[in-house]
Amino acid sequence: MNEKKNLHTPSMRKARKRTRKDTAVVDFDRHAVLKDIGKGRLYHLDTYGCQANEADSETIRGILEKLGFAETEEESRADLILLNTCVVRSSAANRVFGELGRLKRYKRDNPDLILGVAGCLPQDESATERILKEHPHVDLIFGTHNIHRLPELLETALLSKEKVVEVLSEEGDIVENLPKRRFHAKKAYVNIMYGCDEFCTYCVVPYTRGKERSRPFEAILAEIDKLIEEGYREVTLLGQNVNAYGKDLESEASFADLLCALHERDIARVRFTTSHPKDFDQETIEILARGGNLMPHIHLPVQAGSDEILRRMNRKYTSDDIVDLVERIREAVPGISLTTDLIVGFPGETEADFADTLALLDKVRFEGAFTFMYSPREGTPAARFDHSVPPETKKERLHRLQKKVDEGYKRGHERFLGETVDVLVEGESKEEGMLKGYSPHHKLVHFAGGTGLVGAIVPVRITEAKTWFMRGEIDEESA
Repeated sequence: MNEKKNLHTPSMRKARKRTRKDTAVVDFDRHAVLKDIGKGRLYHLDTYGCQANEADSETIRGILEKLGFAETEEESRADLILLNTCVVRSSAANRVFGELGRLKRYKRDNPDLILGVAGCLPQDESATERILKEHPHVDLIFGTHNIHRLPELLETALLSKEKVVEVLSEEGDIVENLPKRRFHAKKAYVNIMYGCDEFCTYCVVPYTRGKERSRPFEAILAEIDKLIEEGYREVTLLGQNVNAYGKDLESEASFADLLCALHERDIARVRFTTSHPKDFDQETIEILARGGNLMPHIHLPVQAGSDEILRRMNRKYTSDDIVDLVERIREAVPGISLTTDLIVGFPGETEADFADTLALLDKVRFEGAFTFMYSPREGTPAARFDHSVPPETKKERLHRLQKKVDEGYKRGHERFLGETVDVLVEGESKEEGMLKGYSPHHKLVHFAGGTGLVGAIVPVRITEAKTWFMRGEIDEESA
């Protein structure tokens, strides 16, 4: 592999300045030109991070298989190994660097192997510099804005034997008709928008994924209509801030309008993630109150319960705003399940600030949360804040927080004891003879059944409530 030709590295300075251009909506047709480039070759893809990364990986898989590649689970057999990465947490980034070191042995065994890094990590300027310096055996690096250019990037890497780095710091286009190979046969992620304009002080997403860009309303509906034709039972609408959908469009389309249109569609379940509390308007709440295929679960990241910490995070709401919002949601959708994200140890967090977070959990009674210790991300404002919290204090607070969160998980499961819930069966459980799937309230359920039920929606009577899941048995009377 020739060294360092075709280098287009990222710039956090440009990303912070929001190098803007008019967002174009374009069709993907490049694979038609290079459709045989992967013929006879195998690829292996690992995905790190959130649902947005999983959706990106579905697109990467679709493009690769349009190019003739076939997937393999065995790294040793692969002609192309790609890591689709996350940079939101330092632990995720460090794991990727560890993997790059481990994968070097496959390059020694097969010099023609193409090793690539994609996703959010390359969008971090320092991360790309570190990859180039510490892992020169990496052949291909590209970011979140140019997945659609994968055919051209691979042509250069495979045929010209050149190192390829293309990470854009300008805003990306909306590329429609991208091929996808989905991870599930009955559940599908559907991107409705890309990027984020919130600039929370701890978060790199606005720099790695760019400004908010909404897909055309009709394009989203067309994708979902096709999924319905293909037999999908559930769609999850994706965006860094889904309820900001449409604010950048010239049309009057809003997130509530999209939910309203999907409520009329013949699909069993509609979910969405992730919602920013400040953009969760009353119109959306009223649409959710219609029920039906709009599932009674909302992931509502609040991050903290202290108004001072929320201000320093630039979250644009207070703890009282959260309590008011939750009251309005629960009034409209009784029994709804609410989960959240929480960060401990943000710079300057005092014991009183942390107590406010625990108090908010008592008031709101979330039924689950993703919890994190704050870790500074280079290039974000919070990385320059004073008054860092000692690591041992972060760990102690995280332990206390997780204990309260676990109580919420258990409480959320116990309320369904003796009730029958509809479970969309995803596959076999680790327990022999058992299946697993999710209820409308997004509760994990295990029950005995045959594999012929995978993909079906099955009534299950709940007989046991654990902290992390529920057990039950098929309700034959309701079946």
